[in-house]
Parts: sequence; C-alpha cells; structure tokens
Amino acid sequence: MGGMTGNPEKTAFRILLAISFCHLLNDLVQSLIPSIYPILKSSFGLSFAQLGALTLTYQLTASLCQPFIGLYSDRRPKPYSLPIGVGFTLGGLLLLAIAPDFAMLIAGAALIGLGSAVFHPESSRVARLASGGRHGLAQSTFQVGGTFGAALGPLLAAIIVLPHGQRSLSWFSVTALFATILLLRVANWYKQHLAEVSSKPKRQPLAPVLPKKTIGISIAVLIALVFSKYFYLASLTSYYTFYLMSKFHLSIRDAQLYLFLFLAAAAVGTFVGGPIGDRIGRKYVIWISILGVLPFTLALPHVGLFWTSVLSIIIGLVLSSAFSAIVVYAQELMPGKVGMISGLFFGLAFGMAGIGAGVLGDLADHTGIEFVYSVCAYLPAIGLLTALLPNIDGPRARFPRAMAEVVTPSSPELSEVGGNPGYRAK
Repeated sequence: MGGMTGNPEKTAFRILLAISFCHLLNDLVQSLIPSIYPILKSSFGLSFAQLGALTLTYQLTASLCQPFIGLYSDRRPKPYSLPIGVGFTLGGLLLLAIAPDFAMLIAGAALIGLGSAVFHPESSRVARLASGGRHGLAQSTFQVGGTFGAALGPLLAAIIVLPHGQRSLSWFSVTALFATILLLRVANWYKQHLAEVSSKPKRQPLAPVLPKKTIGISIAVLIALVFSKYFYLASLTSYYTFYLMSKFHLSIRDAQLYLFLFLAAAAVGTFVGGPIGDRIGRKYVIWISILGVLPFTLALPHVGLFWTSVLSIIIGLVLSSAFSAIVVYAQELMPGKVGMISGLFFGLAFGMAGIGAGVLGDLADHTGIEFVYSVCAYLPAIGLLTALLPNIDGPRARFPRAMAEVVTPSSPELSEVGGNPGYRAK
C-alpha cells in the first residue's frame, strides 16, 4: 500500500482496492453476529425473542445513524472517521467475546452497528473520490468487498467460532486491527485530497438540474426499489436453507452449499452492476435488475431442485447488480450529498434486510416456508416504478445538452467533497 499519497490518477485503484478490502473485513466481523446465535442461545439460555432483539439492536443502530452521520460528513468531512468506525466495530466484537450477560451482548451489538454507521458513508465518499469519474465501477468495487465479507463470516464462524466457543470471537480482532491500520493510510490520502480542494479557488455550487419535486419522487421510487430488493434477498439469505430442507429434504450441509452458490452469484452481480451502469446508464441497469428478475422469482417456487439452484444463481446475479446503480443514481440526483445519500441507502439496506427477516420469519411460522417464497416472488414487480425515474445519464438524458455541460465535473475525483462540488460551466 505504499504510495497512497501523491498523484490521484496513480493511486486511485490502490485506494479502491484498499477501501473494498476494508469493507470485506468490516462486514465479515458484522456477519459473525447471527452466525454465533446457536452458541449464545445455549450459553445464556436466550429465547428467540432475545436473539431477535440482538438483531434489531444492530440493524437499527446501523440503519438510523447512517443518514445523519453522512449528512454531517457532507458538511464537515472527517477522514479519520474511517479507522474510528472500525474501532467501534472492534470494541463491539471484544464485548461480544467476553460478555457475561445479555445486557453486555446488546451493548456489543450496538457498538458493531455504530461502527457500520460511521464506516459506510465516508468510505463510499472515498470510493467516489478515487473513481476518476467511473462512479459505478468505484461503487461496485467498494460494495463487492462487503458482499464477500458477509459471505465469509458464516463460513469462518463454522470453522473457528462454533468449535471453540464465544471467546474465540476475540481472534477476529486481528482483522479489525489490520483494517484500522489500512484505513489510517487511506485517511491520509483522503486528507491530502481535502487539502488540494481547499487550496483551489472556490466555485459556487450549482443547484441540482431537476426540480425538487422530481428529485423527491425519484428518491421515493429508489427507496421502494431498495425495499423490493432487500425484502426478497432476506427470504433467500435467511431462509433459503430451510426452504431447501423442507421442500427437497436436503441435509444442512447440502443446503448450505446451495446457499453459498447463491451468495457467490450475488457477489458477482454486485461487482458487474456498476461498470455496466457507467456504460449504458444506471436507469437501464435498475430496470433490468429489479423488474428483469421477476420471471425467475415467479418460477422458483414451482420447479425441482436442479432448476431451483439455477434460478437462485440467476436471481442472485441479476438482483444484486441493482444496488450500486441505485446509490450512484441517487448521488447524481443530489450533487454534493454523497455522504447523506450513501448513509441513507446503506442504512435502508440494513434496515430492510433486518425487518424483512423478522416479518418473513413470522409469516413462515404461521403459513410455512414454501408459502413465503410464493408471496415474495411478486416483490420484483415493484420494479415497474422505475418508469417514474428521469433519464439523467446515458445517451437519452432528458435535460438539454447545455445543462449537461454545466454539471460536468471539472475534476471527477475531486468533485464531491464536503458538499462543494467543483462544476465547470461552459
């Protein structure tokens, strides 16, 4: 990681890979929480309601704090909040490892959620700074690290934590410490860029191109799409193994193998969505990703095991490509609000996943797991709302060429710092 200072064009990909790797380590630690529930349930005699309270504490802390932290950092960027965020995660992890009672478990889960809330908005801004104008590629590179981390967490929990017990969680502190050291280097690079921006002549920030009403409707549509995506993904990530075991009588081991194939496909989809959006326009990626997956979700409850595995891989690949496109589209709707937008949509992703898991679990208790998949199959139809989104990128953007030229960043990698985008008027 030497050379993190200097010419931004030479260091951009190193920064992107560094922030993505730190995202992997951060989300790996966070994904350990649900993976250790069997240990906590037996060790502390917890009820399912108490386990649900742990999930709710983590998810709500991460969800509710992120937009406010992002809004604050838009006005006052804080480069060293990156290692501080991972520090909260480290503290929460150690608390979970040594917790003597349920109250301490709640405190540990809250600290890990707070670490997530601090880390995501500012690291998403760093990814945009390092993008060189390829915002979709940068966002996808950043997000795919988190996706792989979330997939690795349960695997490492099964190998390390389940055989060795609660205190073995502390062994993962090494990953958090490594992420902290790496993020200190990234923060130095980020701080240098802030200094470069502040040394340039100040430009008057321009208002968004679209009317406020259109922006409001568009943000509401994007929120509905995130709801559709993460409620459906909650049905797969939380209950797919139970569905396979119930319908096809698979063993736990075999069901987990199918879940891994789905998660791997989701990781690939997360990465490819951003670069494709850079090339053809983000609205088209959203169309294809959300609504395009509907035929496959409708077919899933009615096919055999082989086609269930094939369809789940297709669904993971296609549906996961949407999120980076949604985040970057929203950032371009509201220039200068990178932190707030990132915090809002990452917070929504956490919140919708948590709420979705709870709601669908309750539904499964009352109706059966197969009924859950029959109902969730229709969620991607919410993708029809994409028709309400204006074309703000790609070859058929709906605002005049002259206006498009006005909002061209004078320096793509420096255009979204501290709510003061540097635009060049032509």
